[in-house]
Amino acid sequence: MGEIIGLIVFGAIIGVLARLFKPGEQKIGVIWTILVGIAGALIGYLVAGWLGVDDTSGIDWIRLIISVVAAVILLGVFMGITGKKKTGSK
Repeated sequence: MGEIIGLIVFGAIIGVLARLFKPGEQKIGVIWTILVGIAGALIGYLVAGWLGVDDTSGIDWIRLIISVVAAVILLGVFMGITGKKKTGSK
C-alpha cells in the first residue's frame, strides 16, 4: 500500500515538473497531471533500469530527469490526442 501512495505522490511531483518544463499553458486537470506524472515515473524507472542507473546512493537524479522528460513527452502526446491547444494559438 505504501508503494502505491509513494507512486501517486512521486507521479504528482513529476506531473507538475513536466507542466513547468513544457512551454505554453496546458489545459488539463489535476487528475490528468498526476496520471501523466505516474506514467512518466514508471517509464523513468524502466529506462533507468535498462541503463543500470536505477539504484544509486542518495537521490536518483538521472531517474528523476528521465521521468520528467518522459512525462513532458506524454503530456505533449496527451494534448495532441485530446486536441487541447496552447492558449493564444490559432
